[in-house]
Amino acid sequence: MTSNDSRDLQFGRRSYLKGCVVGLGTTLSIAGVASADEHEDGYETVVNVVEAGADNEGNESVTPVLREHVDDDTLLKFPEGRYYMDEQLRLTGFENVGFVGEDATLIPANYHEFDGPQYRLFRMGTSDNPGRDLRFEGFSVDQTASETGIRVLSAQVEDGLVVKRVFVHGVHDSGTWGPGLFNITDPDGRGVVERFCASDGGLHADETPNVENMWRGPTGIVVNPAHRGTIVFDDCMLGGFPDNGLYASNETGRIGVNGGWFQNSGTASIRLSGTTGEIRDATVVVDEDPHDSSGQHAIRLDGGDQFDLKNITVDVPRPNGDAIRIMNNVDTTSITNSEISVADGSNNGIRIDPEAGPTSIEDVDIEIDGSANAVQIRGQDAGAVDLRDVRITGDADGSTMRHAILCERNGCRFDRLSVEQFGSDKRRGLELRGTDYRITDSEFETTHTPIVVNGANDVQVENSYARSEGDGYSLRIINDSGSVSLTNNEFPDGVRDDR
Repeated sequence: MTSNDSRDLQFGRRSYLKGCVVGLGTTLSIAGVASADEHEDGYETVVNVVEAGADNEGNESVTPVLREHVDDDTLLKFPEGRYYMDEQLRLTGFENVGFVGEDATLIPANYHEFDGPQYRLFRMGTSDNPGRDLRFEGFSVDQTASETGIRVLSAQVEDGLVVKRVFVHGVHDSGTWGPGLFNITDPDGRGVVERFCASDGGLHADETPNVENMWRGPTGIVVNPAHRGTIVFDDCMLGGFPDNGLYASNETGRIGVNGGWFQNSGTASIRLSGTTGEIRDATVVVDEDPHDSSGQHAIRLDGGDQFDLKNITVDVPRPNGDAIRIMNNVDTTSITNSEISVADGSNNGIRIDPEAGPTSIEDVDIEIDGSANAVQIRGQDAGAVDLRDVRITGDADGSTMRHAILCERNGCRFDRLSVEQFGSDKRRGLELRGTDYRITDSEFETTHTPIVVNGANDVQVENSYARSEGDGYSLRIINDSGSVSLTNNEFPDGVRDDR
């Protein structure tokens, strides 16, 4: 059994869209795995490509047969077999076209033998001439032969995109564009990409025949600035690609990532922009650097109005970037009911950049073992950051970053925190550098001073416990700090007030 097949079985326990991605307001739903016969009623013309003359033994290119028969309101059925393609199939401005395979495998020609543009098998629609209602499902793609990596599907449609059960086998080693590009060009349009899997990742362009013609190399799945509508990626799987894994660079439109597994891509394994976005029930892992990347964030949010991360697992046993980074152009973010683990290194669990807007972190477990911040909150007036029911554990030391939480922002709230940091080199809990803070019902146990007020003003600490395992104090107030109010706390190691 291949790794993709194994993941297919694991994903089978989930509903295909779990009803909907509520935060995006989409009504897309998929009712399970259907055969090609079950789709025939939706098309005026149904073509069995083998009966139409396509070779299903992998000896002759099937692109000429597909080109002859593809048309509006037409379904092309691919019976069991192997289908060789040595040039792209392009169709624009179409209406209601489907490609459905039943145990069908697509075999791309290698980079040197591919005729015409060497980048795509199927180019369905363009940004200035998109199609409408496209179905593409039920295909394996065999790119295990040398230098056969290629974009399987470029789909730019106004509305009605359904891509399901596409499994790419083999490392993308040609240096051309990555396996998928998907855009919904109508602001009211919707699409779903379900179980699009390319677990073997890709090579850096320098290791391919396309060296010097492409920067870094392929991205796994791309959503580019032509996207305007709503698209949901459901239970997709991407291995390590040299540029990004799932990369949405759109400035408008909505993105949903529902489930799936994303691992070891350069820059970020999931990187999102857009009007709104949601990542739910996904697992993101960084445990290898196959492309000698300068950084590998697990999740990076580049810019947009609102992002919601729910029930995600981020596991970073070999840190080479932050687990979650929220960039300056993000207006609001929430992270809830999630787990983050960062091993020994100098990378943060959650990093909030200086101009990123209000952020809520609730019911999140962060295990950090390296000398970095579990949560790093930069900037002053970009918007409050609230932490509630956040639990921080691990063996992080204080040699580079002293504190589990570093906060420069004004107006932040810390409610029901639990911080246990017993690493060496004076590891501490929370440092405050701004103004207007509330710490309530929280517990801090650290090697050195758990709470440090460093130039902060208007700080209230209520109903909290703070203990230093070493020679620190429970709370230290640095000499240039302002007002600090303490109510009903338990500080067994006392307060050092240098004001």
